[in-house]
Amino acid sequence: MALPGSSRRQPTNRSLVSHCTHHHVAVFLLTFFSYSLLHASRKTFSNVKVSISSQWTPSCLNSTALELRPYELWNSSHLFPNAEEATLFLGTLDTIFLFSYAVGLFVSGIVGDRLNLRWVLSFGMCSSALVVFFFGTLTEWLHFYNKWFYCCLWIVNGLLQSTGWPCVVAVMGNWFGKAGRGFVFGLWSACASVGNILGAFLASCVLKYGYEYAFLVTASVQFAGGVIVFFGLLTSPKEVGLPELGADDEGSVEEDANRPLMGDDDVDDDDRNYSIQAADTDSQPKAIGFFQACCLPGVILYSLAYACLKLVNYSFFFWLPFYLSNNFGWKEAEADQLSIWYDVGGIVGGTIQGLISDVLQKRAPVLAMSLLFAVGSLFGYSRSPNSKPINAVIMTITGFFIGGPSNMISSAISADLGRQDLVRGSSEALATVTGIVDGTGSIGAAVGQYLVSLIQENLGWMWVFYFFILMTSSTILFISPLIVREIRLLLHERRLRMLAE
Repeated sequence: MALPGSSRRQPTNRSLVSHCTHHHVAVFLLTFFSYSLLHASRKTFSNVKVSISSQWTPSCLNSTALELRPYELWNSSHLFPNAEEATLFLGTLDTIFLFSYAVGLFVSGIVGDRLNLRWVLSFGMCSSALVVFFFGTLTEWLHFYNKWFYCCLWIVNGLLQSTGWPCVVAVMGNWFGKAGRGFVFGLWSACASVGNILGAFLASCVLKYGYEYAFLVTASVQFAGGVIVFFGLLTSPKEVGLPELGADDEGSVEEDANRPLMGDDDVDDDDRNYSIQAADTDSQPKAIGFFQACCLPGVILYSLAYACLKLVNYSFFFWLPFYLSNNFGWKEAEADQLSIWYDVGGIVGGTIQGLISDVLQKRAPVLAMSLLFAVGSLFGYSRSPNSKPINAVIMTITGFFIGGPSNMISSAISADLGRQDLVRGSSEALATVTGIVDGTGSIGAAVGQYLVSLIQENLGWMWVFYFFILMTSSTILFISPLIVREIRLLLHERRLRMLAE
């Protein structure tokens, strides 16, 4: 006797391949690299912090610079009297960026569900590239240094960059259903880590010519990517005459491929799924409201959990090269290249953990196990010796257990939350839900970046890692109700299989 629904799993897995066309591959690659380029421009800022701090600090306090006379002439444009204040301002810029990015995510998700996703994404990429060029390149060429001008530019950059993630997740949600979503989105969500690697590589290659050229290269590549997205991205299968998700599956065994994991009854295999951004040929579906999206099951809990986890993940993103250079005395270019291993761990972690969650058909237990190991890896990395190979290995392990869950929540789980049965009547919801989850996460990350610089200045790096351990533990606490619920469902399914044998 077979367990109900078990006969569907094999067709479900086959449907992922049988429904994949060259359009799916093109959408996967375009959305992947568009967000990678957005992240590369962010990574550039974190990779050149030491150079920027040196430029903003008077030469008499910079041991690597020549002492030029008269002092007033050569140091009148410097912003800070010492490196400590420059570092604190860099942390403030990170906080400003993330707060504006968080606000923008809430708005961009709603806008993305109401306007053409391709237009919104392309506009954000090209406009952000121009802002990055003004911030890092033009101001240095003109020798114009002003704290308020930097703050204003970084606020605008955060708002523009926020158009990226809700749009690319919504486009991916339109093209890829639940069949293998954990694996597909786990692999695809490596786009942020690939962007970090790309940004670190580009910055380290041109940093010897001046930090302004690092901003110039990444801004140019991002602008070109925005133009390609505008002319090449297909936001929905209906644009090329293909059926949308769920359009031709009703009544067939393959309809289970599109049933969301976050449905009201995870054991019931007879639920139907309705596309989030699918537009009926006769009527355009009504977009879901912001507060309606917040009230969807799991959205608030995962949003709060992601606020804690993104704080830790983005602290590594913004501060890891600086930490390696500051704590171990390694050259800035070497620290940039070594920091890549954290992102490598995140890529592998997101893919493997997504695949495991597909097999279990549950996300929360996989996240919980990974985060428990993350606590141990953080403790181990805080005591890493002054050895690059050992540091790289522990860094990769830490990225696996922190970057992996972060990628899952921001991509696959956001897609699950935005494709619940409760949004059948208002199917334009995926970008809105993604904006809520990532926006809340960015608020936590914004607060964290200022706290990291404050804790480091007053207590040292060891207490920064204790802070990371506390936030990782809080992530587990927030999703604990979902963990308990999904473990009960797993045990229930196991009992059904035992009865069926």
